[in-house]
Amino acid sequence: MTATAPAAPPRTGAPGDGGPDAPRALRVWRSARTPVAVVTALVVVSVLLSLGTERFPTGYLEPGSVSPDGTRALVEVLGEDRDVDVVRSSAAAGEAVARAGGDAVLVVTLDHRLLPSELEELAALDTDTVLVQPSVASLAAFAPGVEVTGREVPDNILEYGFAPECGLPAAEAAGNATVGGELYTAPAGADATGCYPGGSGDALLRVEDGGTATTVLGTGTPLTNTALDTGGNAALAMNLMAADDVVWLRPDPPRQEGSATLWELVPPGLRWSLVPLVATLLLLALWRGRRMGALVPEALPVVVRASETTEGRAGLYQARKARDRAAYALRSGFLERTVPKLGLSAETAPEAVVETVAARTGDDPGHLRALLYPDGHDPYAADDDALVRLADELDERTRRLR
Repeated sequence: MTATAPAAPPRTGAPGDGGPDAPRALRVWRSARTPVAVVTALVVVSVLLSLGTERFPTGYLEPGSVSPDGTRALVEVLGEDRDVDVVRSSAAAGEAVARAGGDAVLVVTLDHRLLPSELEELAALDTDTVLVQPSVASLAAFAPGVEVTGREVPDNILEYGFAPECGLPAAEAAGNATVGGELYTAPAGADATGCYPGGSGDALLRVEDGGTATTVLGTGTPLTNTALDTGGNAALAMNLMAADDVVWLRPDPPRQEGSATLWELVPPGLRWSLVPLVATLLLLALWRGRRMGALVPEALPVVVRASETTEGRAGLYQARKARDRAAYALRSGFLERTVPKLGLSAETAPEAVVETVAARTGDDPGHLRALLYPDGHDPYAADDDALVRLADELDERTRRLR
């Protein structure tokens, strides 16, 4: 009797080993965890890289700049208790002032980027304005009669600042501030208050005109990030811009719309003078281009059979109908071959050559003269048949002279 081993129980597998009885969710997770980990790592790396590539705008008195000469700190402080609208054009500034209503102040920086017409439009907005180191054109538009009379930039201005020495509440409350730069004076009779005096004027000047006021600030230094926490700079800026709405205008650099071409820059008189010059050059090109010059001999780059060269040159003569040149080539070849055999040199006179050939061949010297050295009209160059006859007669003389 043969004993049989008991059958093994079916494999159920431990939980989490991925066997056939493992939960379906666990199997899905095990198959998807690698792609999920890779995607997560890529997302994290992308976010970290994007945080390092964020760029802030830069530039002097730029409201979004965190650099020392920017004004982001002041704009952030102003935005805590009032609305600040940063605009980049005079048109946008006008729209922002109109939306703000009555209690608004317009801050204008870098006004040299604006056209005189744009300055006039801004001056007509009938709102309080703060001009930061304005140009002469801006002073004429916003505060007529105010003049730049000097400049004050002491070495210790950033450390100690100036005392206001005026009765303007905004400056008195701020106290010492690093206000310097351009100095201004108002015309006699104007309703103006000057603060932070220098040698020949005031670094801060407020001019009242009806219900609006224009404040001229000789420098933008107290508004910058690096100087805002010095002395009373922050308090002065907040007091000068005390309104429910602050419209901060920093114009973008003007963009070039178009440029003149080189032809447009040429004076009209010079343009017309070019016409006869061009016509003359064209006529000269036509004249020189149609003129047939002498053939230029050139060394052949490869060895060519004499028969091919002769046929090629003959084809050129035939194409151009240059029978005179073909006749000259036939006579020159005959003389180059014959004259040395007769004991003569290349400098021998034609009469001597004709007499010598006539003595050897018995031909008439007059006929030989017309055959070898024609005078005036060449009868052998009249047509192709005459040219063939010339070749035959020269061949006959060559045969007789052998």
